[in-house]
Amino acid sequence: MRRRDFITALGTAATWPLAARAQQPAKMKRIAFVHPSAKVSEISSEISVSGRPYYRVFFEELSRLGYVEGQNLGVERYSGEGRPERYAELARDVVNTHPDLILAVAARLSLAFKMATTTIPIVSLINDPIVLGLVASIARPGGNITGVTISGGLELIGKRMGLLVEAMPKLSTVSYLVSRPYWEDPRGVAAREAAKQAGISLKAALLGNAFNEAEYQRVFRSMEQDRADALMVSDENEHFANRATIIELAAKGRIPTIYPFRDFVEVGGLMAYSIDLADIYHRLPNLIDKIFKGVNPGDIPFYQPTKFEMSINLKTAKALGLEMPAMLLARADEVIE
Repeated sequence: MRRRDFITALGTAATWPLAARAQQPAKMKRIAFVHPSAKVSEISSEISVSGRPYYRVFFEELSRLGYVEGQNLGVERYSGEGRPERYAELARDVVNTHPDLILAVAARLSLAFKMATTTIPIVSLINDPIVLGLVASIARPGGNITGVTISGGLELIGKRMGLLVEAMPKLSTVSYLVSRPYWEDPRGVAAREAAKQAGISLKAALLGNAFNEAEYQRVFRSMEQDRADALMVSDENEHFANRATIIELAAKGRIPTIYPFRDFVEVGGLMAYSIDLADIYHRLPNLIDKIFKGVNPGDIPFYQPTKFEMSINLKTAKALGLEMPAMLLARADEVIE
């Protein structure tokens, strides 16, 4: 497949949205910012996602460190559009543009870039880089990779399940909206173990090879037969671009759902427990700065965030006829009424 047939410049209707690279000074640093599902237009210093300034924080911190887009920094945005089967090809294409650094969001993309290059520095956002096979050590990743991980990231799955049990004391059966690869790797194992410890039955609501509206509708139809008491959505970033569809289907099926990111709750989801994404995007430029100043990525420890946040949408709870425990509401970082 020819490159011009595969991706086109930002602003055109294309399978792989890509910000066109303008003529730039020789000393300008170039970052390839690659997200598995977010729209290219959302990765901006001017636009926040669902009112949350994740990307704005990122660009502001870069600017504070002396890297200003359009002056001495070029940022090329790419989206995988939630199509994992094409990530390897996307990674190869990005590598062929020879950026100074690749910022890869989530496990699948990070692993695809690891396979595509051993020389271009990669900064990764990933749940657990050791368990998922990205690096051998958090303290000394080695090679051309560093990034952000979650200390005890797999424990977050158990934490979300525990919050569901707290919100619904009579909970006995939970469906888990997840892809098959996720369900079959250590993250799926962690989910099954968490359910076992909580004394509840967990059944995978497996997506096929795509993350799209038709596939979500198919899965939710199949869940109607399972009659689970609640739903948990995996922390796969591909869900993010489909959050409106997932929330709509959960509301239609009247199924209480816990999500992996606060953004879901802000647009109508019931509850979420996650890392503080604003903190993550504030930390990333510091890793990038070290690399641009000559530090080997493999010598930079992965940053392990310690800030987590719980959010609850009371309006959604009331629509479901669910009375949230007062102690749970008191611990929430955000309660939407």
